[in-house]
Amino acid sequence: MNFPVKIMQDGLVTRVARVAEIAAKHADTVDAEARFPREAVDAMKAERLLGIQVPRHLGGESASITEIAELCSMLGQACAASAMVFAMHHIKLSSLVEHGADSEWHRGFMRRIAAEQLLIASATTEGGIGGNLRNSICAVEVDGDTCRLEKDATVISYGSHADAILITSRAHAQAASSDQVLTAFLKDQYTLEKTHVWNTLGMRGTCSDGFLFKGEAPACQILPKPFAEIAAQSMLASSHLLWSGVWYGIAVDAVVRAQAFVRAAARRAPDAQPPGALRLAEVSNLLQMVKSNVVAGLKAYEDAKADADRLSSMGFAVAMNNVKIASSETILEIVNHAMLICGIMGYKNGTPFSLGRHLRDAHSAQLMISNDRILGNTSSMLLVHKQDTSLLG
Repeated sequence: MNFPVKIMQDGLVTRVARVAEIAAKHADTVDAEARFPREAVDAMKAERLLGIQVPRHLGGESASITEIAELCSMLGQACAASAMVFAMHHIKLSSLVEHGADSEWHRGFMRRIAAEQLLIASATTEGGIGGNLRNSICAVEVDGDTCRLEKDATVISYGSHADAILITSRAHAQAASSDQVLTAFLKDQYTLEKTHVWNTLGMRGTCSDGFLFKGEAPACQILPKPFAEIAAQSMLASSHLLWSGVWYGIAVDAVVRAQAFVRAAARRAPDAQPPGALRLAEVSNLLQMVKSNVVAGLKAYEDAKADADRLSSMGFAVAMNNVKIASSETILEIVNHAMLICGIMGYKNGTPFSLGRHLRDAHSAQLMISNDRILGNTSSMLLVHKQDTSLLG
């Protein structure tokens, strides 16, 4: 069950399918050992997938968010941690593609990402602010042509394995907490001192440890646009849509396993309706709802991309928030249904129908970013913004 991408580049799906095959082979050990999915990421680099979003004139393939969401869903069906690494890399890359084109340094950085297949991580969380990425305590210090930054980053997903990190901070020491900038630091321009270990229920292979970050780099590596603009016009939408692509992939694989279980039961007793058949019909309906929700969100983003005011509008933010809330909540229901269909064979590890990893990974969806925080932001916007009630608008 794939997203209806209008134009999928020749060979792109084939390349990702090869990566997904490798990711699936190692998914259980990545989860059990909470280790970085090195085999899958090496395969992404070999297939040159980390630079596909970079514009063609900078050496990439100009892949759209819609195409990348489809690839996230394919990887999500194989290994959710590998898919999430791929998604988070492209979320950060979208900030560069959409907001770094006017900067000579950032254009050169995008060329390097495409040519060298650099893996980009993100450091937007910080000790003392919780998960509110739109506030910072730390401030970047600009001294002539050099910038320096120290940040207590409570989570940097795959930070130890990244080739560069995009990190938020206040614009200067006197700036308000919401007056932020985004700076790119290359691996040889920073040090990481581990402060928290990633030992979690699910998404264990993302290796989202906490670090004390200390970096020094040329000041031209600070993106020229305020982070508020970057977050509203690219990061919000790309996060919710690409994450939802990963979660859809998790749900798809759970439903495929449940369907295989029901079919096996039907073959054993061809004259009787197999147990779980009705639940399978119910879960198929739920999966269709998630797919429709994500596809509608992707269309809304693609339609709005050329209009900065529309991307920054409350209506657009509410729509993207709603995509994330609906996807993250519904996939848990889907995996639970699949578990009931497969019964003890889904509950047990090591069977063709095992769903424990899917269920644990799916629980992360409501926490990235917390649904309660998103609902709070949406409720505030709806106090002043009229709800869009059109069917096609």
